Amino acid sequence: MTKWGRAALALVVLAVVILIALMVWEPFAATTSAPPPAHAYKAEIVRDEFGTPHIYGHTDADVAYGVARAHAEDDFTTLQDVIAMARGRYGAIAGKDGAAVDYVYYLLDARGTAERDYPKLPADTRALFEAYATGLNDYAKAHPGEVKLVRLFPVNGMDVAAGFALRQPFFFGLNNVIQPLVEGKPLRPEGGPAIPSAKPTQGVVQPMTVTTPAPISSPSTSPQASTRPMPLPWGEAGALDGSNAFAVAPKKSGGETILVSNSHQPWRGGVAWYELTVQSDQGWHFTGATFPGSPYPFLGHNEHLGWTNTVNRPDLVDVYKLVLDKDGTHYKLGNRWLPLEKRRVLLPVRFGPIVLPVFKTVYRSAQGPVIINKNGAFAFRYAGIDRLGQLDAYYRLNKATNLAQWQAVLARMEIPSTNFIYGDEKGNIAYVYNAAIPDRKPGPNWRGVLPGDDPLLIWTGPVAYDKLPKYINPASGWLFNSNNTPFIAAGPGSDLNPADFAPELGIELDMTNRARRAWTLMSKAKLLDNAGLARVKWDTGYVDAGYIAHMFKALKALDLIGKPELAKARQLLLGWDMQEDNDGRGDALSLLVIKPYMAAAYQHDEWPDAGKVLGDAVDHLQRYFGRLDPPMSEMLRLRQGKVDLPLDGGSDTLRASTTWDVDKDGRLAVKHGDSFIQWTQWVPGKRVTSTSIVPYGAAYMRPDSPHFADQSTLFIQHRLKPDRFWREDVMANAQSRKVVRHAN
Repeated sequence: MTKWGRAALALVVLAVVILIALMVWEPFAATTSAPPPAHAYKAEIVRDEFGTPHIYGHTDADVAYGVARAHAEDDFTTLQDVIAMARGRYGAIAGKDGAAVDYVYYLLDARGTAERDYPKLPADTRALFEAYATGLNDYAKAHPGEVKLVRLFPVNGMDVAAGFALRQPFFFGLNNVIQPLVEGKPLRPEGGPAIPSAKPTQGVVQPMTVTTPAPISSPSTSPQASTRPMPLPWGEAGALDGSNAFAVAPKKSGGETILVSNSHQPWRGGVAWYELTVQSDQGWHFTGATFPGSPYPFLGHNEHLGWTNTVNRPDLVDVYKLVLDKDGTHYKLGNRWLPLEKRRVLLPVRFGPIVLPVFKTVYRSAQGPVIINKNGAFAFRYAGIDRLGQLDAYYRLNKATNLAQWQAVLARMEIPSTNFIYGDEKGNIAYVYNAAIPDRKPGPNWRGVLPGDDPLLIWTGPVAYDKLPKYINPASGWLFNSNNTPFIAAGPGSDLNPADFAPELGIELDMTNRARRAWTLMSKAKLLDNAGLARVKWDTGYVDAGYIAHMFKALKALDLIGKPELAKARQLLLGWDMQEDNDGRGDALSLLVIKPYMAAAYQHDEWPDAGKVLGDAVDHLQRYFGRLDPPMSEMLRLRQGKVDLPLDGGSDTLRASTTWDVDKDGRLAVKHGDSFIQWTQWVPGKRVTSTSIVPYGAAYMRPDSPHFADQSTLFIQHRLKPDRFWREDVMANAQSRKVVRHAN
């Protein structure tokens, strides 16, 4: 062999060695966890006719073990994604997008938070998390062929806790701070009262007052909807999250307490709802839904009370511009120069069969995490930073038995955000604008970028619970929230006055279309019994206000001379009946045109170009349907495997079909909107009952399961299935029953 031949062979061998190294290095470089402490668990998993798991155990920890085993049976792939996120290894599964999650994991010091706070939690709470982790480990051991990442298991309770520390801040929009800072772009305005010196983005109304919604039949000058999206870095990036929640007291319903949970979450992924019922001999009995990676339900009801949640958007994040020295190694705080903490981290980034090692540096100051971009060094501080009390708070809420106990848990201010809407067996209803709002001093422009050298601007905790907006048994007899301001919630004469709350709280004053519809429909109703409330919940109407009013104004202003097809489309929209109910000729066209305007309002972006939006919608309809007015049901679809069903509702209607993928045939496959719906009733003298529905089925990630999509037909028909809360009801309708164990 010639010298050049040997050199070429050596290069080939070297390339092969490098390739093999890139294929296998990541698991060996990853930090592993010690298994949970040795403990024996025993749980019974009974599945009803829809495959919904009902988990029973002697202790609460036994039940938590069973929760992990049941959820893994239905969706082990998503559970692994969540665990990988909680270990800083998601990039090894999901590539570039996963590496972005891993960067945030290190930036927020999620592991450090867990290591500091998890040992401080009550022993019975930690016992739940250790049992849950054991259940995941046992499933992984029994099903090695399903494990996606080498050395991901075993996990322990601290790993699960780190996942909470990572994900919770994104429910109040932390990504709307992190992403612009990383990209060196201007920050979006936070929710709450506008700052006079802040220049609003084009097309966005930043109201200083709240206006009562106008009647549905007439236009309104009420504030434009501007609830921002919640881009989730671990899943549904850019999704426009929302939810509806309703509570009706006996005096308004005709005799019973009604609580309706109508969460809008992605239909797949790390924040997709999973329905379950839990019951132990230690008094834990709850039915509702949870997210992957949690040992307990986050919403639902027990025998005595229940609650649901909607995303709220107070100003929970403060940004500080640091003053760095010439070397960029120290920052000024008061009269001192402090070292800027920095840490080099390794991010695995999968590209096909190989995983590339990417090194990044994360920084931290006294204020919190720091991002350095072309404009300088910016620290940010957010509600619940470096705290994990929420892990215990949710558990205690599950076991509360009356309104006083339930409020006492929220008053701890350990759950950083989300509205809570409540109902109970005694006829009480409540709405708490729950948020661990920073206890800020009056004066500074908290919605702008703060000077990083002022130590007095570093707050240490939340405001007191009594400072938050809340309603307890309003005179109207009803409450609702649809991701709107808490000052529009209970009807004329019962709504709170925003002037009674300090501007430093940063409480949003925005309205959504759903809120306008709900407030008006509920205010007009003489009786809100089940039938009356159902008409509100399944409503598909729009109000000519906010971004809808702007859309119509922009369409009317278009010069469409010489563009007959666009002129025809505009005329169809101007004559549209304002309902996305699959009945009007303009439903499909309006669905496509409304979405960009709603997105701009939610994201505080500039208005879209009306001509382009209209043209794109016309092109889509003509290309795939050959007409401007196809039935919307032919375009808007629920698709899961071989299931292909028509849907109704729009992006911001009470019957929500929020976001979708455009399939190759031009159909819109909805992936986010109405997700877990639960309808709970307490009738005097009777035991609590509830019904519920999810878009697909209990095992939506298992195509070979009979429960892959068995709820879909009911879902599109606005029908709910029975919840089997009581054990005798479960056993009478049991499809399967088994016991799972873990020995010492």
